[in-house]
Amino acid sequence: MTQTLDPVSSGATGDVAVSSGATGDVAVRAGAGTPQQRVDAWLAAFETALAARDVEAAAGLFATDSFWRDLVAFTWNIKTVEGRDGIADMLWSRLGDTDPSGFRTTEEPTEADGVVSAWISFETAAGRGEGHLRLTEEGAWTLLTTLQELAGHEEGKGMRRPRGAEHGADPGRVTWSERREIEERELGHTVQPYVVIVGGGQGGIALGARMRQLGVPTLVLDKHDRPGDQWRKRYKSLCLHDPVWYDHLPYLPFPDNWPVFAPKDKIGDWLEMYTKVMEVPYWSKTTCTSASYDETSGEWTVEVVRDGEPITLRPRQLVLATGMSGKANIPSFPGMERFRGDQHHSSAHPGPDAYAGRKAVVIGANNSAHDICGALWEHGADVTMVQRSSTHIVKSDSLMELGLGDLYSERAVAAGMTTHKADLTFASLPYRIMHEFQIPVYDAIRERDRDFYDRLEKVGFDLDFGDDGSGLFMKYLRRGSGYYIDVGAAELVANGDVALAHGNVRELTETSVILEDGTELEADVVVYATGYGSMNGWAADLMGQEVADKVGKCWGLGSDTTKDPGPWEGEQRNMWKPTRQEGLWFHGGNLHQSRHYSLYLALQLKARYEGIPTPVYGLQEVHHLS
Repeated sequence: MTQTLDPVSSGATGDVAVSSGATGDVAVRAGAGTPQQRVDAWLAAFETALAARDVEAAAGLFATDSFWRDLVAFTWNIKTVEGRDGIADMLWSRLGDTDPSGFRTTEEPTEADGVVSAWISFETAAGRGEGHLRLTEEGAWTLLTTLQELAGHEEGKGMRRPRGAEHGADPGRVTWSERREIEERELGHTVQPYVVIVGGGQGGIALGARMRQLGVPTLVLDKHDRPGDQWRKRYKSLCLHDPVWYDHLPYLPFPDNWPVFAPKDKIGDWLEMYTKVMEVPYWSKTTCTSASYDETSGEWTVEVVRDGEPITLRPRQLVLATGMSGKANIPSFPGMERFRGDQHHSSAHPGPDAYAGRKAVVIGANNSAHDICGALWEHGADVTMVQRSSTHIVKSDSLMELGLGDLYSERAVAAGMTTHKADLTFASLPYRIMHEFQIPVYDAIRERDRDFYDRLEKVGFDLDFGDDGSGLFMKYLRRGSGYYIDVGAAELVANGDVALAHGNVRELTETSVILEDGTELEADVVVYATGYGSMNGWAADLMGQEVADKVGKCWGLGSDTTKDPGPWEGEQRNMWKPTRQEGLWFHGGNLHQSRHYSLYLALQLKARYEGIPTPVYGLQEVHHLS
């Protein structure tokens, strides 16, 4: 998923001359000076233009084809603006309030293939930020700006670490455990949370930990008995497909001996431990039944049932952290009611133990389908996979080495790469051009694993590398489906151990699945590995269809590729940023996204809690309802 970035060719290659009131006349010229000198000159000119509120001069420092990705620092949004006109429009709107200053490098810039790359820091009226700059001979090609902390509201870490012990004699001393008991007794009852997070998986827990460190009264709600049960109760063979270096949670990284691909129950135990030691206020056995927003009071009414007890919560902010894989797409095929065997969605699959020696039909050919097929085969089931559309498959080892190795691997750690720096590196590449840098990676993977792919196609597997050949991660960002990271099950398909059928389901009989072409597959169990719906489906369930439609579709970039209709959005729809429904937020994604983007969502919520003005630039438009 990562690689060296080559500059995009530009029609203009002339000198860019600017003036800096702070340092005298400074010429920023193609190839002039060392990378450090060129970056320093550009930053000085940029800051001078911003300080003078000279929007046209600031925008003129960017290349014609350029991208500024901002994570909350300027826009109070997650927003990418493109080209000089887009940059100017954002600055006209946001420059005065943001009042940025202090742009400087934090380490020595580097140059490769005509692109100078630099890590930077800066301040705004609201807080402190970090970012990344790429310069070409025409000017700034990409700029990333991120808000990292709010001035006056920093987390209690490092030099601000809490003392813990209160030395001296105090007859009214209240211990840590007593304070925790008081909080648990009051929060949600006599004290209302400012934020309620519905969903206590990795996303809700990570955000809950952030809110705790920022001092915002928050409750995380989840229907399961214990934190981590979201993983424990999935199918028996489930393991993470992403490697450990990609999956750390905020504040507490996994230990150095943690397995590269953690089993589901181990992840469940880690999440439970994390919830406790990070003091995340967490209500288990709690189901949210409805939520409504009062425009006049700016307050939600959230009805929940906690271990059988009805409770009304009244937060100002409501976060749906129900996950990308939260709302199951359960099909409705003719004859399902008369099928005499077991049938269930993959999210409810109990594991393979009960199906030894029985005939299993798995509808679907993506991650869950492959994992379940593999586990069923290992336990002696006669397994048929039904592929209804093409699937992208990438071998785990190839993805690790060619796709993730430079940022998230033991090799990267040894080279000095930190999780924070890796996250910002990945965030620094705008989505508009990301596919251009993914295509060579997957071309190399296709060549490396040519024999594997040939064998899959020979048995009739319908294989793809995305609409444009950009592979796994772009499919994930665009549609959140249509792929499998192979940890062995695809080999079972390639060698015929797992049978393969094609087409949509026409109907079920008492003992079989019949496809549209008339193929009949005998079955004792049918597993519907048919994926998940848009997260705004949860909004419809809790708040009504009107609110869900007001918010619109979640996830996807508007790439106008399969299952990601245009127009171009530039960022993930509705994720981690303000929506069209006041006080409603969405948080989800994989462990990497739960870690990284929880920071920016937490800062937006903290700013509102503290009464800091948060004028949003580029509020999400609604082009699709689901």
